[in-house]
Amino acid sequence: MAVYTDVSEEELATFLDAYAIGTLLSYKGIAEGVENSNFLLRTTGGTFILTLYEKRVKREDLPFFLGLMDHLAGKGLSCPLPVARRDGSLLGELAGRPAALISFLDGAWMRKPGVGHCREVGRALAEMHLAGADFSLARANALSVDGWRTLWENSRDRADEVEAGLGAEIEAELAALEAQWPAGLRAGVIHADLFPDNVFFIGERLSGLIDFYFACNDFLAYDVSICLNAWCFEPNGSYNLTKGMALLSGYTSVRPLEPAEIEALPLLSRGSAMRFLLTRLYDWLTTPAGALVVKKDPLEYLRKSRFHRSVTRASEYGLPADALQS
Repeated sequence: MAVYTDVSEEELATFLDAYAIGTLLSYKGIAEGVENSNFLLRTTGGTFILTLYEKRVKREDLPFFLGLMDHLAGKGLSCPLPVARRDGSLLGELAGRPAALISFLDGAWMRKPGVGHCREVGRALAEMHLAGADFSLARANALSVDGWRTLWENSRDRADEVEAGLGAEIEAELAALEAQWPAGLRAGVIHADLFPDNVFFIGERLSGLIDFYFACNDFLAYDVSICLNAWCFEPNGSYNLTKGMALLSGYTSVRPLEPAEIEALPLLSRGSAMRFLLTRLYDWLTTPAGALVVKKDPLEYLRKSRFHRSVTRASEYGLPADALQS
């Protein structure tokens, strides 16, 4: 459960006066997510998501996030659409926080995604990459290889509290990634956090992508590697080759991977495993006891990191034969 900024009905009514969405009927907090405070709103004009941006989201990044959703929706991608205020702006303030209204998407996220869901998310990710190619704003990825050392410094001294020898293992892998990280791959806007809880389905049909608040500019294939980590491992830690094949087949059916991207995929997958291992480790060690946030196990991504270190060729992820021949 997330920690919510309290919003009174009077504050909310004043905030909504700036929008042409009718009269407030009801609102309630959404008990998912850890970055922002979210509320489900129903008005006489429809159903919306109200997001209050908490301290981990920088105010100066909000035009990028909101503008990107507006751009992608305009390109036909199914994603939340920021609702403009009467003055045309997309951002307001509520309860001392920057706040925005976002359109509501039907669907639900898959707790146990299957092969078909993996294929759909691969296709949608490629469509997002193509749709974002002409987005005019840019945002550096603060959680890529240049930022991992800072994350690690904040957790290094206590890493072995989580597992004996963890500190030395992370130190060695981090040094290897910094020395070998690729350059010159195709880059553009990436989602950077496309986990199952950020993808909605209606049955087998993908109905939308949500939560663009880690979106940034980076290698497109790095985004693919994040999805391999998020979608293609089973609860017991094993890599599901069939799911990997489906996700990569869905992606390459829309945007074929270039030879350099294919060659770099094992290293990129090690990197994205490191990124989530480090952020989870930091949260695991620093979240106060009793906080209303579900801490995620960093060792899940340690196991994934070890798997990727055993991979020597992209074909081991299930990359289709026709993609390998491109």
